[in-house]
This record gives sequence, structure tokens and C-alpha cells, in this order.
Amino acid sequence: MKSLFYILFCLFFCAVHFSYAQTSTDSLLNKLNSVLADKDVFVKQKQDRIEGLNKKLNRVKDLRQKYGLYDLLFNEYKNFSYDSAYNYAKKLELTATQLHDPALLASAKMQVSFTLISSGMFKETIEKLNSIDISLLSDSNKVEYYFLKARSYFDWSDFDRNGDYSAIYNPKGIMCVDSALTLSQPGTYIYLASKGLKDLRLANFPDGVINYTQLLNLKNLTPHQFAINACCLSFIYEEQGYKDKSIDLLIRAAISDIQSATKETVAIYKVADYLYKKGDLKNAYTYINQAVDEANFYGARHRQVTISSILPIIEAQRMTAVEQQRKSLIIYSSIITVLVIFVVLFAIIIFMQLKKLRIADNLIKEANISLQESNRELEELNKHLSTANKIKNEYIGYYFNINTIYIEKLESFQTSLDKKLSSKRYEDAHAAVKKLNLEDERHQLFHTFDKVFLRLFPDFIQKFDALFNGDNEILIPEGQLLSTEHRIFALIRMGIHDNDRIAKLLGYSVNTIYSYKNRIKNKSFVANDEFDNHIMAIEAV
Repeated sequence: MKSLFYILFCLFFCAVHFSYAQTSTDSLLNKLNSVLADKDVFVKQKQDRIEGLNKKLNRVKDLRQKYGLYDLLFNEYKNFSYDSAYNYAKKLELTATQLHDPALLASAKMQVSFTLISSGMFKETIEKLNSIDISLLSDSNKVEYYFLKARSYFDWSDFDRNGDYSAIYNPKGIMCVDSALTLSQPGTYIYLASKGLKDLRLANFPDGVINYTQLLNLKNLTPHQFAINACCLSFIYEEQGYKDKSIDLLIRAAISDIQSATKETVAIYKVADYLYKKGDLKNAYTYINQAVDEANFYGARHRQVTISSILPIIEAQRMTAVEQQRKSLIIYSSIITVLVIFVVLFAIIIFMQLKKLRIADNLIKEANISLQESNRELEELNKHLSTANKIKNEYIGYYFNINTIYIEKLESFQTSLDKKLSSKRYEDAHAAVKKLNLEDERHQLFHTFDKVFLRLFPDFIQKFDALFNGDNEILIPEGQLLSTEHRIFALIRMGIHDNDRIAKLLGYSVNTIYSYKNRIKNKSFVANDEFDNHIMAIEAV
């Protein structure tokens, strides 16, 4: 009897514990959904702060004051937008150089390094950090330097997933953490963060729990600091088998990231992965799409690669669930339809002819309204599909036409060169090679692209120029159909938003493309964040 009572007591305790844990997780998910609904509010608050700093910057002439405002703007952008953060980090570097201040220059290089690692450029981060003269840094900056370098090695190791390289990077990272610990004061944020990071990498989980718990209980912890370290502690709990504690911390981290308008984050992705494995496809789909939006907004390429590995799986599972729901709805609607038919038949017997006609008339009106709404939706859908299909067909033809032209040119050139070499006319062959003018070929390629694009979007230039005041319109060079600025945004209208791809297509550097875009947006009376939306709204004929 005692054994039976003990077993029943244990079962009751486990059931109560599970119910409490599930309630806690559900409550946090509800809060996450609530915060996610207000994400635009938090982003607007950050943008207002940035706008205020930019207004101050426009009134400042002193270089040191400008450096201080650049630093504030960098801190606003560093976890919000890679391109802008990198831009202000480079401005810090340039201003420090103009001030001839080696200490400020060293600090600015650290800011550049932070943006590089946040975008997944680990090799470049290490190179930038190695270019810093550590002796110019204060002790606190040295701690941040070693912590950032340690994180660079660890993230590089995790991204490569290669045992040979991990054996190189991980020890270097541990050495950097030890240097940070030597220079930091015990009990401070950076000390606990460094100690926790070391415990995490060495799988010293019991000490890691102690350090991260103490760290999360510090006063004046920013939402972003909480989110970062909550994710680390969540990982440790997951490794120890404490799933409930792990997911609760991840959800709290995701909430903090949204409230602080942080776009460079992993918490929401981890939450989506957990819920997908648990079978909660609805929330998993919502959160993974939020993770995609954040990674794309920030420009973190390594995050995009990571997320892309799970997004198609969740999407496929969700589509399967939707299909099953659709089949169930068809069955239920069929049953309901049969019941409605019986009801109508009984109504015909019971009610007078006039009432029957009224019922039929109401049914016809409802059907017409529904049909009209469906027709409008189909017309809109057909319009978009027609536009997309036209763009696709036009550029498939353009692609094959261009390739055919260049293949014919290459064949002609090869035949001519073979004849000259066979007849040992080497000087003629050399002269033929010199006649190749790649610049003319590039201009011809641009001309063909412009011609095809303007055939699809004949009013593109007019609508593009409408985004500027009269004195800021973009002039088109003589003999060209589009200017370089028009061509950049023409590619964006075609769906190519990545600066690197645009740079390769047009033969410019990424910084040049960024400068062009930034200068054009600044000239427009449309807000920078809305400019691309206006471009995408231009319709094809």
C-alpha cells in the first residue's frame, strides 16, 4: 500500500509540474505574440531616436562633436541595420583619422569589426582586429577587444563546422577570453559574460549556469544584453535536458529583442525551431518568417543561410496541415450543404410561395456579392501573374538573345584567330586581340537591358523622376536610355535587392552601389525607408 501511494504521489507531482511548465510557456508565447504585433511601434521609436541624432549632426561642425554623434548613431544601428552601422563605423574611422587621434582610430576600428562579425564576415573581422594597436586602448576597451576577438573565433568555428579548423579557432578564442578575464573586474557584466562564454565553449555547464544566472540578475541590464545572455543560458539548459527552462528563456530573449528593435538576433529563430519540433506549426511559421524578415532587414548573411535550412521544412509542413484542413472543410461543407438542401426542401413545403421567392432572391444576392468579390480577387491575381509572366518571358528572351550574340562573336573571333595563327600571322592575331573593346560590349549590354526594361516599364523614368523635386531630377547621359542611378533601381524593380549582386551586374564596387543608392534616396522627398516600396509599386504594361 505504501509503495502504491508513493507511485501515485510521484505521478501527481509530475502532472502538476508539467501543467505549470506548459502554462508558463503558453503565457510567454502569448506575450511574445502581443509584442510581435507592436513591433512597428518599437522600430518607430528607434527611428525617431536616429532622426533626432541626425538633426543634431546636421547642426554640428566640430569634428570631435561629430565623432561623438557618429558613435551614438553607430550604437543605434549596430544591431538594427548592417549597412547603416558599417557606414557610420567607417565615418568614425575617417573622422578619427582627420583628428589625428590614434586612440579614437583604434576604437573606431573596433566598431568596424563589430559590424563585420555581425554580418558573418569572420575572416575580415580578425584581420581588422589584428590591425588595431592594442596599446592605444583603455583597459575597458581592451576587455571589449579581447571579448570581440574571442567571439569572432568561436563564431567562425561554428560557421565552418570543420574539426580541423575548430581545433585552430577554439583555442585562440579561449586565449582571448582569458585575456579579457585578466583585465576585467570580477562581478562586472563583462567579467561574467567572458566567464560564461568560456564555460560555454568548454562545456563547463554547471559553472556556466551560475555565471549566466548571476549576470541576468545584474541591475541596469539593457534588453539586448539580457537577450544575448538569456540565449546562452538557454543553450546550456537545453544541453542539460531542461527543455522548459530553455524555451522560456528563449521566448523572453525574443521579447527583449523585439522591444529593443534588435534585428541581429537568433532567439526568434530558435523559438521557431523548438515549436516546429513540438508540432506547433502555426506559431513556428509566424516566428520563422519574423526571423527571415529580421535577417534580411539587418543584412546578416550567415543568419540567412541558417534560417534557410529550416524555413522550407516548416513551410512544407504548414502547407500539408493547411491541405488537411482544406479537405476537412470540404467534407464539412458537403455535409452542411446536404443539410441546407433538406432545410430548403422543408421550407418549400412549409412556407408560402412568396416567402420562398424572397429566400431564393436573398440567396441569389449573396451569391452575386460573393461572386463579384471573387472576380475582383481573381482579376487582381491575374493582373499580378500576367505582369510576372511577362517579365519572365521578356527576360528569358533577352538572356538567350544576349548569349547567342556573344557566342556568335566568340565563334567568329575564334575562327579568325585560328586562321591567323595557322598562317603564322602572329602580328595580325595580336592586333585582333587588341581590337577587343570590353567597355563597348558592356555599354551594349546595358543598352540592351535598358531597351528591354523600358519596353516592360515605359513610364518608369517618369514615375521615378516624380519622386524628386524639380531641381533634383536625375539626368540621363546623351546616347543612353537610362542613367546609372535609373539602372540600379531598375534592377531593384526586377527583384534584385542585394547590393553585391547589383555591383557585379553593373561592374561597380559594393560601396559605389551603396553610395549611389544613399545619394538618390537623400535627394528624394520620399522617406529613405519608403523609397524602395515606391519603386516596387511601378507597374509593367
